Amino acid sequence: MPASLRAFQHGSPVTLSELGVSGYFSGSFYHGAIIPMSICTAILGYCALPSRSADWPKGFGTFMVTYLSAWTLCVAADWLQGPYVYALYEAYGFSKHEIAELFVAGFGSAMISSCFVGGLADRFGRKKGCVAYCLLYIFSCATKHWKNYWVLMVGRVTGGFATSLLFSCFECWMVSEHTVRNKFSSNLLSYMFGMKFTLMYLVAIMSGFMAQIGVDSFPFEPVQNYPVLYMGGNTVAFDMSAGVLLFALLVVCSVWSENYGLKDPNDPEAETSEEGASSKGGLVEAWNMLMGSTSLSCLVAIVACFEGAMYAFVFNWTPSLETPAEKPPHGVVFALMMMACMCGASTSTLLNDKMPSIQRLQVVSALAVCAFALAGVCAGKSTHARFMAFLIFEFCVGVYFPSIGTVKSELVPEHIRATMYNMCRVPLNGVVVGLLLTNLTVIQCFRLCAILLAIVFLAVVGVKRSFSEGVPEVFAKMK
Repeated sequence: MPASLRAFQHGSPVTLSELGVSGYFSGSFYHGAIIPMSICTAILGYCALPSRSADWPKGFGTFMVTYLSAWTLCVAADWLQGPYVYALYEAYGFSKHEIAELFVAGFGSAMISSCFVGGLADRFGRKKGCVAYCLLYIFSCATKHWKNYWVLMVGRVTGGFATSLLFSCFECWMVSEHTVRNKFSSNLLSYMFGMKFTLMYLVAIMSGFMAQIGVDSFPFEPVQNYPVLYMGGNTVAFDMSAGVLLFALLVVCSVWSENYGLKDPNDPEAETSEEGASSKGGLVEAWNMLMGSTSLSCLVAIVACFEGAMYAFVFNWTPSLETPAEKPPHGVVFALMMMACMCGASTSTLLNDKMPSIQRLQVVSALAVCAFALAGVCAGKSTHARFMAFLIFEFCVGVYFPSIGTVKSELVPEHIRATMYNMCRVPLNGVVVGLLLTNLTVIQCFRLCAILLAIVFLAVVGVKRSFSEGVPEVFAKMK
């Protein structure tokens, strides 16, 4: 066996030119999966590709490009660095306990910021929240060059704040522009969600491969005369992320308009109560609405448990696939999992007119329980079989996000949308922090994830029952 191929199989950085095309795709189990997964993803993606309707209202095409251009850049920045956070901390020599503390800091800051960033975005503007995401994440990327625990800790905290903004402000801005300012139809909103998540996972796949190329192209080493400052290797992924964010910042600042939640900027005569004019008032209103609605309470449980299991998985997939004999190529593994996500998103689009979104959530939560059960059974026996279980779960994730996006758009009132979306993330981050602090083994974590997903199944049943009994016309719209 050539030395380059042997090094490649053990996870050492080897360029494509050294291996050749055939050597690259046969270099490991994961590289061998690229072609079949790509074919499956391409077929499903093509079948699910939304076709342009002849009766698109004026301005919808421009609006779609305006939103998706910025969204894809911002989410690409997140995907570029995702596979390398754990790997970078490990390369710096931090223990698993210290790495867990850094992750807890990120999720903890996201949990705390979720209590107020939604209200601030509703009051001061969702566009400003998106700009803040770009700036905070650029700063977080810059801290990754320091082999210093406390500098990395600051980066994790700012990254947690940024994550809260990414998964609330962007979607809130889009839904508000779609339904309030432009008054486009709910069918076009489903179309937009389909395009959004199809592009998101396509960008994620590309980001995984591009990050792998960048990381393998430059050696990981300290800067001369600055032993705590590192360049190259895993840090390249974070540099690429910061560069993409600069372009995203330019797009958002130059072409997006501002919209609000607690007041309508197009209606200067609209009256609001003293309480409703503040972010605190919006939080109180959202809390009261949450406590008085079974469907909203179940929605929070769905988001917290499903996405909590997902983030716990993010922390554990890297060490669970590593063995003394094989170190997986993180970028390639990430790209393969994103292909599975895209397959799920495409399947969700194909089922859009055949199965209500709430029913899709019920099916994928049951399938996800089976995936984690399989991962637990395979622990210590076959990392490749465990990886197949991971692909099944990622497929479920791909179905979940467009489905839950539609459900949230129907359930949550517009004037407190960002506030409510972030309130959903408070218990979510609490679940993740709890999982990380308990120092569970990988097998125990996977079993607990299966339990969380079983709770999701029950919560979906609760939402479905509340609609079928109380608000059937809204339930019927959840396509």
